[in-house]
Amino acid sequence: MDVREHTKANLDLLREQLDSGRMRSARLLVNSLHPSELARLLESLPLKKRAVLWEIVDPEIEGDVLVEVAEEVRDGLIAGMPTEELIAAAEGMEVDDLADLLVDLPETLTKEVLQSLNKQDQERLQQVLAYDEESAGGLMNVDIVTVRPDVSLEVVARYLRLVGEIPDGTDSIFVVSRDNSYIGSLFLSRLLTSDPNEMVANVMSTDIMPIPAHTPSTEVVWEFENRDLLSAPVVDGDFRVLGRITVDDVVDVIRDEAEHSLMSAAGLDEEDDMFAPVVKSAGRRALWLGVNLCTAFLAAAVVDLFQATLEQLVLFAVLMPIVPSMGGVAGTQSLTIITRAMALGQINSANISGILRKEMLVGVLNGMGWAVVVSAFTYMWFGDGSIGIIIGAAMIINLVVAAGAGFSIPLILRRLNVDPALAGGVVLTTVTDVVGYMSFLGLGAIFLMQNT
Repeated sequence: MDVREHTKANLDLLREQLDSGRMRSARLLVNSLHPSELARLLESLPLKKRAVLWEIVDPEIEGDVLVEVAEEVRDGLIAGMPTEELIAAAEGMEVDDLADLLVDLPETLTKEVLQSLNKQDQERLQQVLAYDEESAGGLMNVDIVTVRPDVSLEVVARYLRLVGEIPDGTDSIFVVSRDNSYIGSLFLSRLLTSDPNEMVANVMSTDIMPIPAHTPSTEVVWEFENRDLLSAPVVDGDFRVLGRITVDDVVDVIRDEAEHSLMSAAGLDEEDDMFAPVVKSAGRRALWLGVNLCTAFLAAAVVDLFQATLEQLVLFAVLMPIVPSMGGVAGTQSLTIITRAMALGQINSANISGILRKEMLVGVLNGMGWAVVVSAFTYMWFGDGSIGIIIGAAMIINLVVAAGAGFSIPLILRRLNVDPALAGGVVLTTVTDVVGYMSFLGLGAIFLMQNT
C-alpha cells in the first residue's frame, strides 16, 4: 500500500470511528495523523462532525492544522476557540506559519498573541507581516543560519554542533558579509565532504541568486522551477538577507494557484467551505449567475434582431446553436493557452505580434476546415446547399474572431488589473455568442433578401 492509499485508509477508519462514537480510538488515530491530513479530513466533514473532531485534536498541533485548512474552515474553527486556546496553539509555530494564521485573527486576538511571544519572535513576525502575503517576503521563513566567508569549515561545524539544531528543510547555509549582505550559499553536502580546514569562501556556491522580498509569489515559483532550487535566500533592497524560501513553500503556492484557476473559471473562491450554509453558498454563486444572465440577454437581443429571418426559414433556428458553440470552444483554447503563457512569463513585446498572427492563422485554418465539414453535413441533412454555405461562412468568421478574442481578452483584463481566470471565460462566451449569432443570422438575412 502506497502512502496515499495508507492516508485514505486512515481517514476512512477515522470517519467510521467518529460515526460509531468510538472517541478513545478516534483520539489516538487523530493525533497520529499529519496536520495536513487532519486539515483535509476537517474540510471533508459536515459542520457538526467537524466540531466533534476538532475537540479531540491535541492542542499542541492545533496551530499547524489551522495553517493547513482552507481560510473559511479556519475562520469557523477559530470562532469557536477561547483566546487562551488560540494563544496556546500559536506557541511553537514557525514564524511564517504564524504570520499566515494572524492574518485571519480579529485585531484584539492578534495583539494578545503578539504579546505572548518573546521579543525576538515579535520582531521576526513583524518582519514577515511587513510584506504582502503573495510576495517572497510573505512566504519566507526568517529562521535561518548564516556564516562569514573568512572562517573554516571546522569552525562552522563546531558552531552548528554548539547550536544543536538547524531549521527544518535546511539544505544550505547562507554566507553573508559583516553587514549581513548576501555573498553565497554553503551547501551542507560540501560542509560534510570537504576538507575541514578549507575556508568557507573557497567552498561556497555563488550560483544561487537571492530573491528580492517584494517579488510576487508567481515569480518565486518560476525561479524555483527554472533553476531547480530547494531553497533560496530572500533579501531586501540593500541585498541584506531577511530569510529563506524552501521548496515546500513553493509547492503550497503551486497548489493554491491551481485551485484558484480551477475555481475562478466558475466564478468561485478556492477558499469556500464545501459545507457552508446553503444561503451563504447560494449568495456567493449568485453573482456570476447574474453576470451570465446579463450576457445571455445580450445574445438573446442579437437573435431578436433577426426574428423575421427565423420566421421565414425555420432551419436557421435548428442550426443556430452550432456556430457560437464551435466559437466558444475555439476561443477557450486560445484563452487557456494565452493565460498560461502570461502566468509563465512567456509573452513580451517582442513576440506578442507573432503569437497573435499564429492564433489568427489557427482560427482561419480551423474555420475553413470545419466550415467544409458543417456545410457538407448540412447539405446531407437538409438538402439545401445555400444554407450549408451560409453556416460555413459564419463558422469561419466566428472561429477567427474567437481566436482573436481568446488572445486579447486576458491581456486586456490583466491591464485592467482583473484576474483573467475569473472574468475571461464570461467575456469570451459573450463575444463568441454575439458574433456567432450575428454572423449566421446576418448572412441568413442577406440570403433571404436576395431571394425575395
